Amino acid sequence: MLGHLTEKADVFGFGVVALEILCGRPNADSSLEPERMYLLEWAWNLNGNNHGLELVDPILNSFNEEEAIRLLGVGLLCTQTSPTMRPPMSRVVAMLTGDIEVSTVASRPGYLTDWQFNDMSIFNETSEYLTSEAPLRHLDSLSSASKVSGADYSPTTIT
Repeated sequence: MLGHLTEKADVFGFGVVALEILCGRPNADSSLEPERMYLLEWAWNLNGNNHGLELVDPILNSFNEEEAIRLLGVGLLCTQTSPTMRPPMSRVVAMLTGDIEVSTVASRPGYLTDWQFNDMSIFNETSEYLTSEAPLRHLDSLSSASKVSGADYSPTTIT
C-alpha cells in the first residue's frame, strides 16, 4: 500500500495466508454471496460480531477453538492497513505458539472502511489477466519501455 515495500509487506501476506488456511478458501471468491466474497472483509465482520469461529473451514470435523481464535487474531493483526500497526514476525510466532497473548486488534483497517468491494469487474479482469497470455504481452512491451522518452515514473498518491 502506498508504494512502500518493507518486511511488513510479508507480515501482511502471512496474515492473508493464515486466514486462507483457517477458512479453507482463497482471499477472494466471486462464487460466494456478497458478504462472504472477500475473506478479509468477512473475517472482520464475523470477528466484530464475536462469531469468528464461523470462519473455520467447514470440512474440519473437530478443531481446537482456542487455536482457531488465536490464528484469527494473528491474521487480523497482520493485515492492518498501516505497516507500523502490524506485529513483527518474531511476535507473530510467539503469539501462534501461545508464548504471548494475541494483542487486541484496535480498529478495522482503512482498506475495508474506505473502499467499496462491490465492483467485481476488477476481480474478474485480474483473474482473466492471470489466466491469459496478457502477462506475456506485458513482458514483451517492457522490452521497448526504454525507448519511451519523457515518461514520468514517480509514485503518485491517490486519495
